[in-house]
Amino acid sequence: MPQPLDNLSQKTSDWRQTIRINNRRTFFVIAIFILIYAAIGLLVDMFIYTEHSPQASFQQIFQALISLQIFPLVTVIMIAVAIISLLVTFSFHDKLMLLGTEYREITPETAQNTIEQQLYNVVEEMKIAAGLRYMPRVFLIEADYMNAFASGYSEKSAMVAITRGLIQKLDRSELQAVMAHEISHIRHMDIKLTLMASVLSNLMIMVLDIFFYNAIFSRRRSSEEGNAGNILFVVILVLRYVIPILNILLLLYLSRTREYMADAGCVQLVRDNHPLASALLKINSDHQENSDAYSAEYRQTPHENVRREAYIFDPIQAGIERTNSLSDLFSTHPNIKDRLAALGFKYESK
Repeated sequence: MPQPLDNLSQKTSDWRQTIRINNRRTFFVIAIFILIYAAIGLLVDMFIYTEHSPQASFQQIFQALISLQIFPLVTVIMIAVAIISLLVTFSFHDKLMLLGTEYREITPETAQNTIEQQLYNVVEEMKIAAGLRYMPRVFLIEADYMNAFASGYSEKSAMVAITRGLIQKLDRSELQAVMAHEISHIRHMDIKLTLMASVLSNLMIMVLDIFFYNAIFSRRRSSEEGNAGNILFVVILVLRYVIPILNILLLLYLSRTREYMADAGCVQLVRDNHPLASALLKINSDHQENSDAYSAEYRQTPHENVRREAYIFDPIQAGIERTNSLSDLFSTHPNIKDRLAALGFKYESK
């Protein structure tokens, strides 16, 4: 088998600058999520009060809600539901992320062989290098495909999960690079941001669906609508189709941004960009060579969609899941060529 870096040429790159730029982009995306969420809550309240007071103008109702002359009940309820949903997600994040897999926790006491002991040691080394105060819980998933992910809502609750295929097919330096990538997700608080964005985006879509059908039903019952009601109905109609698309694009953009940051963080921790580049090429090649077998294994494992955004490697990019020509646009991860370029390598396919 040829060396994984044979078709790469190295170039220069500024890792700290990459992290600074991606941090700004990430906060921008989260701010957009919060603004959209607040706007939908206010829109629901405005529509409700417009139905009860059709003579009131759009501006009057908006000013009354902002000044709390009218209590924004739906907005408050949405915030309460969001908080409860986030708390439930944070409390059971490890069980949710491991749903459908055969797994066990690896500790110095439960390690059954030198490979498993090495895995724990590598995670511990990267935890120390990253300056984390708490050791992430380490889980081994019994799967042949090569993948890994991190999850949790804080450094103290963090976990990393690695497939059996990954620890068997990577050498120690490559395994260390992959674990440094996952530890970087924890250090950068990606795990918390991803959980928050996913929960809020799903709630947005649910609320919009309820609101959309309620608005249609209300208009059928009422023969007269004020000007404000007509404007709000048009806004609801547009948002019903625009918000889900915007949510997808924001989540994908956020996920890709975090992957670039974690790759850069990995290089900072291991002080070398070669191991991660080699690991990514091995994972990509392995998925392509075993496409049919892995495709069946992914499909037979329940809830893989829950882990897709968190994985270090998106299976769709290797053709594991059949998709259309827009697969790269809607992939949660940058393609292998772009990731290697960000690491400082130029990928030349053979």
